[in-house]
Order: sequence, then C-alpha cells, then structure tokens
Amino acid sequence: DECKGKRYKKEVLEIKVDGKNIYDILTLTVEQAVHFFSAIPNIRRPLQYLREVGLEYIQLGQSSASLSGGETQRLKLAKEFSVSKHQGCLYILDEPTTGLHFREIEILLKILNQLVDSGATVVVIEHNLDIIKHADYLIDLGPEGGSAGGDLLYQGSLQKFIGNKKSHTAKFLKS
Repeated sequence: DECKGKRYKKEVLEIKVDGKNIYDILTLTVEQAVHFFSAIPNIRRPLQYLREVGLEYIQLGQSSASLSGGETQRLKLAKEFSVSKHQGCLYILDEPTTGLHFREIEILLKILNQLVDSGATVVVIEHNLDIIKHADYLIDLGPEGGSAGGDLLYQGSLQKFIGNKKSHTAKFLKS
C-alpha cells in the first residue's frame, strides 16, 4: 500500500514544514502544536484557546466523533473565544454540565467567568449546585417540576436566595 496506513500519497507526505509532514502534524496534540507553531500567531492563537478550555491532550487530526459530550462543548466554547469581541454578546447555555466530570465543570466555570469578564452576558439554565453557587443573578422556578412548577419563586442575588423557604434549590445550597 502506497500510503502505508497514513492516508496520504507519498508525494503529499514528502512536503514538510520544519521537518514534519501533514501526517506528523495531525498526530500532534494541541499542546505539542502550540509549541510547534509558536512563531505563527494565526495558527498558535486558536490552539491556545483549545488549551485554555482543557483540550490540550487531543490530537489535531482526531475525529470529532471520538470526542465526549463535554469535549465537544468545550471545542465549541474555544471557537467562541476565538471571536475577538464578546462585548454585548448573549450566550444562553441549557444545562451545560450534563455529562461533565468535576474537572470539566471547573474548566467550564473558568470559561463562563472569562466570557462575563470580557463583556458578555451569560444565561445558564442549570441544576448543578456548583454552577448555581457562582451565579451573579438567580432566577428560580418551582416549587416542583412540570405541571407542579413553573412559578417564579425568586429572582435576585445568591446571598438572599439561600433564605428562601419555598425553594428546594435554596435548601440544598444552604446545606
């Protein structure tokens, strides 16, 4: 087989950048690629965003189908970071912690805070108490789900919310 399992013709594999061909480059992890492309800002910058969202270990040529839900979500957030302006942008995230591990939730919190710090408004629909604890402003609907809920129980700061007697969420946050 001419390509020797590398999926490229011999002629393509002979083309090299700093000693690496396309196959070699696509097998680099994001972390390795940040260093390899350190002198090329237009390539390095997007890679740095991937590193910031905790995806430094994925390979450049890795199939998106092989990524977990959390990895896919962080890949999308890295793409948003590459947009130069967040001032005035509104991001609405529906249960973004679903399927995430604790480390990934910490990374997500860091990303959301960076978006807010850059002037964006972030609205999160969430049941995860770790995310709720970091809210600047809270809206709680309930007291139950479905037809037994939907009433506005609270809107305002987290500090005042914890004393809300009607809210199940407030009780869990208090403990």
